[in-house]
Amino acid sequence: MSKKLEGNGLWESSRMMLPQHKEQALSLQNSKPSLKREPPTKKELELMKDCIILPVALHIVEKNCREIELSGQTLKLLYAAAAKVLAGHIRDELQQSRKRLAEQSIRMFEEAKDDTQLTYRYVCRGYEDKLLLTKDFMRAEISLKIGRYARSLAAAIQKAARDR
Repeated sequence: MSKKLEGNGLWESSRMMLPQHKEQALSLQNSKPSLKREPPTKKELELMKDCIILPVALHIVEKNCREIELSGQTLKLLYAAAAKVLAGHIRDELQQSRKRLAEQSIRMFEEAKDDTQLTYRYVCRGYEDKLLLTKDFMRAEISLKIGRYARSLAAAIQKAARDR
């Protein structure tokens, strides 16, 4: 019988492997510390959630900006400018969130999308799981985020007006 069929065939099938190399490889494999596959922290989950929600919020703001520019409103120039500033802030935060995900070696993959929910698979420090966001939850989160950006922009405009 062939040596390839003995055991797992890994060492037996390699003609260039010396017994010393086999022993060294096995000892290195056994001496490596085992990585603990801990679930993501609350901050990491928030970061993942932001990376899903912010692109949708950005799309909504940009769509509203285009609609405002095409409207016949008297203050459309002001509204469109404010929407562009909001889009810029969202874009910056999205870029920072994606950068932090990459720094922490967290990867996300869209798995399923239907009328009621989005499902993403993620890998965080070797730990794999799924993140499920319902459309209702996303609507509420997007509304909160856009409202927060709008309040900060309004506060900056009011402060600039007072300082004049």
